[in-house]
Amino acid sequence: MSGKNNITTNNVIRLLESREVQFKAIELPAEKLGALETAQFLGVDPGLVFKTIVIQREILGKPLLAVVPGDKRVDLKSLAAFVNEKKVTITTEKEAERVTGLQVGGISALALMNRGFETLLDLSAMKLNDFYVSGGMRGLLIWMRVQDYVTISGARFAPLIKIGE
Repeated sequence: MSGKNNITTNNVIRLLESREVQFKAIELPAEKLGALETAQFLGVDPGLVFKTIVIQREILGKPLLAVVPGDKRVDLKSLAAFVNEKKVTITTEKEAERVTGLQVGGISALALMNRGFETLLDLSAMKLNDFYVSGGMRGLLIWMRVQDYVTISGARFAPLIKIGE
């Protein structure tokens, strides 16, 4: 079922194997690549490579994980309205690493399950059968079906991106 190749097994790969979902682990260069650079490296549409953005609520509480297409930006007003907050902000890279314990470029809802993060997946993913997401460490990308991701991560679909971009 899995497609690990010769990639080091981590908790995300073990999780996906234990759930017996179809996935493919893809090794990327060790340096931090953005979602657009990753899409270019793979030769795929940037809208298929989703990035995980750590979002801080205005009222103290656990940050959110906003999973959006790599070629789009988070619409903070829309996200705030969806979670009934007046205001939300994108964390700095340093803060994202501190609250998740993961390196930027490797932040993944699949690696943060059972850690209290609410995961929101942009509505555009509903139109896709499969996509690419972080594998929980820099240099590891996972190709999998969107529905498997939602089932495993507990993500909720939400309007997260700026319309018309």
